[in-house]
Amino acid sequence: MKNFFSELKRRRVIRVSIVYIVVGWALIEAAATLFPMFEAPAWMPQVFTIVIVLGFPVAVVLAWAVQLTPDGFTIEGKQSAEQGKIRFVSSRDGVRIAYALSGSGPPIVKVAHWLTNLELDWQNIIWRHWLSGLSNGMQLLRYDERGCGLSDRDVEDVSLDSMVNDLECVVGAAGFERFALLGSSQGGAVSISYAVRHPERVRALILYGAYAEGWAQNVTDEDLERGQAMVDLVRLGWGQDNPAFVQLFGSLFIPDANEEQRLAFEVLMRESATPEIAARLLSAFGDFNVSELLAQLSVPVLVLHARGDARIPYASGRELASVIPGAEFKTLEGRNHILLEHEPAFEQFMLAIREFLERHPA
Repeated sequence: MKNFFSELKRRRVIRVSIVYIVVGWALIEAAATLFPMFEAPAWMPQVFTIVIVLGFPVAVVLAWAVQLTPDGFTIEGKQSAEQGKIRFVSSRDGVRIAYALSGSGPPIVKVAHWLTNLELDWQNIIWRHWLSGLSNGMQLLRYDERGCGLSDRDVEDVSLDSMVNDLECVVGAAGFERFALLGSSQGGAVSISYAVRHPERVRALILYGAYAEGWAQNVTDEDLERGQAMVDLVRLGWGQDNPAFVQLFGSLFIPDANEEQRLAFEVLMRESATPEIAARLLSAFGDFNVSELLAQLSVPVLVLHARGDARIPYASGRELASVIPGAEFKTLEGRNHILLEHEPAFEQFMLAIREFLERHPA
């Protein structure tokens, strides 16, 4: 029942219903006053009222079935063709990884990170503009991280090496030979490791909101305790009906979100991972360290980072760009770790990627 009401909110059914009732009532009242003034037949106000009343279920059905996307009105379910068929490939340790292809053009791989679910991301306002943008003129390969989304949830190994192996298997299953690689957040470390292993296959590497060292690397005891406290908090509050936790976690990832985006973010948490796997992943991210690999990168690299990113400090992106040979660095003016639709930083993000890839063709 809770998921049903969340879906009603996501599809704006409740909002449309309230607006329709208010506006409909106002129109009926106006009609009752204006029709007699213009000497309209007595039956016209009654017919007008009946039309308004009968229009309510139509409005509710349309609100449920049709959504407004960056590309216009889209019928729910129609996006399954756009998001591509979801397939599975077994990684080296037998973990089944869900992946999907969308769009056409030069291939680009969006390396997995948490807070995704292949089946829902095209409809969720947190990710759909990312997928639409990256599928426009490119063939986008995306997949759910082990333990998350549609990939196997019950997994033991969530190490960096296991995630690089997953990337290798997904790329092989998709038949990609040479491609652009987009690594954001912890996906940046996975991307860097892969590009060092397979430079001949990486056309260009784009890092966004990424880091070389996880939260538990080379930090003070106080920072370590703070990081462990966050892991414990995730284990207790992830996916629960706890507004305080959603507010806290959301303030790190999408501090500038509106109410609708915060609700969509809450859905993402619940549908992407269980509290236990979310906590284990966050703990594992603390062990990531690819700092010794940075100087070995031999592919074109673009580093993008939001200046006010509260989740991954701006200094982390700057450090990456300063150490990686020949890397380009671009600052995005914003505070969100997950770039939201309509914010200037997302437009800058997509423009920077396209310009970079044009200068480094396949």
